[in-house]
Amino acid sequence: MEYSYIFVFVLSFVTLFIMRKVAKRIGLVDKPNARKHHQGVIPLVGGISVFIAFSIAALLILPVNLTLLLYLGCSLILLVVGVVDDYFDISFKIRLVVQAGIALAMIIFGGLSLDNLGYLMGSETLQLSPVIGGIITVVAFIGAINAFNMVDGIDGLLGGLASVTFSAMGYVFYINGNNELALFCGLLVTAMMPYIMLNLGLPFGRRFKVFMGDAGSVFIGFTVVWLLVRGTQEANIVAFKPVTALWLIAIPLMDMATIMIRRVRKGQSPFKPDREHLHHICQRMGLSSRLTLFVICLLAINCAAIGIWAETARINESTMFIAFLVMFVCYFTVINYIWRITAVVKRLFGLPTIHEA
Repeated sequence: MEYSYIFVFVLSFVTLFIMRKVAKRIGLVDKPNARKHHQGVIPLVGGISVFIAFSIAALLILPVNLTLLLYLGCSLILLVVGVVDDYFDISFKIRLVVQAGIALAMIIFGGLSLDNLGYLMGSETLQLSPVIGGIITVVAFIGAINAFNMVDGIDGLLGGLASVTFSAMGYVFYINGNNELALFCGLLVTAMMPYIMLNLGLPFGRRFKVFMGDAGSVFIGFTVVWLLVRGTQEANIVAFKPVTALWLIAIPLMDMATIMIRRVRKGQSPFKPDREHLHHICQRMGLSSRLTLFVICLLAINCAAIGIWAETARINESTMFIAFLVMFVCYFTVINYIWRITAVVKRLFGLPTIHEA
C-alpha cells in the first residue's frame, strides 16, 4: 500500500515540473493585478498536474468501474473548462452552466442525489422528492465547487483546506470499512503534496512556484462534493450522516456564504471578485501569509474533528445541525464586525490600530 502513495507522489512531482515548462511556453500563467499581489508570472498548472497524477494512479490502483470512469470524465470536463477560464477569463455564467450540467450528469448517470438529509428536524428522516433532491444536489455541487474556488487566495490555503477535508473523509471511510474510498482520499491528498510544497516555495524556493488555477480549484471542489454525496447517500456506503458533511467543509462553506450575503446586501453580484475573504481579513489584521494559513487550517481541523467526534459519538443530528447554524451565525457576525472587534482588542492591549481597507 505504501508503494501506491510513493508512486503517486513521485508521479505528481514529475508531472508538475513538466507542466510548468508547458505552461510557460503557451502562456498559461498568472500575472499580478489589482487583486493578485504575487511577484512575477506563475504557472497555473497545479490542478492539471494533480488531476493527471491522481487519474493515472486511480486507474492503476483502484477498482475500475463505471462510477470511477464517470467521475474522471466529469472531472476532465470541468478541468478543461477551468483551463480555458484560466487562459481567457470566461464569463461566470458559462462556468455555472457547465457546472450545473456536470451535476445533472452525476444525478442521471451516476445516481448521486441528495434525497436523504437525515434526521435534521427531529425523529423523522427528511426524505426529499426526486425533483427537490435534484435541485438541491445541483445547488450543492455548484456551491461546493465555488466554495473551494473562492478560498484559493494565499499560498497553501486551497491545498491545506482540501487536505483537511479529504483526510477527514478518508478517516471516516476507513473506520466504516470502506477501504476503497479511504484509499481514494489518501491517494488524492498524496497527489496534492508536491503542489502544496512548490506553492509554498518548498524545497526549491519561489523560482519553482506554481498556482492551482481555477481548473484545479474546480476539480477539488467537485471531488469534495462527489465524495460527500457518495458517503451520505449510497446505500452500500453511508459512511457518515449528511449533517457531518457540513462540518467537514465548514470553513470554505461559511466563507463563501458570508461573502455572497455581504455582496448581495451591497447590491453587487454574488460572484463579483473582491478582497473580503477570511484570508484577506486575516492579512489586513496584520497576520503573515504563513500565520494566516496556519490559523485557517487549524479552524478547519477543529471543525472537521467536531464533525467526526459527533459522528462516532452518535450525537443527535438535529443537535449538530443547530450547532452548525449557531456557529455560522457567530462566524457571520464576527466577520461583519471584525474591525470594531479588533479595534476594541487593540485598545485593550495598547496595540496600534489597523484601519479597514
